[in-house]
Amino acid sequence: MTFTKQDKIEIFENAISWVVVLAMFLYGGAKGMQFDGAAQIDKTVSEMTGMQLMWAFYGYSKPFAITIGVFEVLGGLLILIKRTRLIGCLVTSTILVNVILWLNRDKLMTGVKALLKTEKIEETRKVLFLKLSIAFALFVLFRILEYFLTVRG
Repeated sequence: MTFTKQDKIEIFENAISWVVVLAMFLYGGAKGMQFDGAAQIDKTVSEMTGMQLMWAFYGYSKPFAITIGVFEVLGGLLILIKRTRLIGCLVTSTILVNVILWLNRDKLMTGVKALLKTEKIEETRKVLFLKLSIAFALFVLFRILEYFLTVRG
């Protein structure tokens, strides 16, 4: 028996989907008992790490943890059915993006700080006007070239 390229893609897609579905079922199903006792930490909030604080919150707010678990299982169910796979991917992506951002929060904060850094660049208005004028002239030249290449080409 030989498989077409489309058959191979479908086999691969199903296998990857099943891996994600199993993970979502396990993580979602464990949410009911995962955070038991986490709220009974004998530390003040200022003494806790971010992870301890998050676990204490989940342990304190059982309905929130169960809601997250329900959405993980629901996303897994939607991925399991081929017709609803895209919607399931969107549901699970919203949950998993939160996890990925949390695990990479230090890198994310470094990037945000670099983007928000306000260094004053000294540039005279004359130089700025000259640079913008040259850019506009190049824009006009490129549009004219595009016109002649597409109409006459």
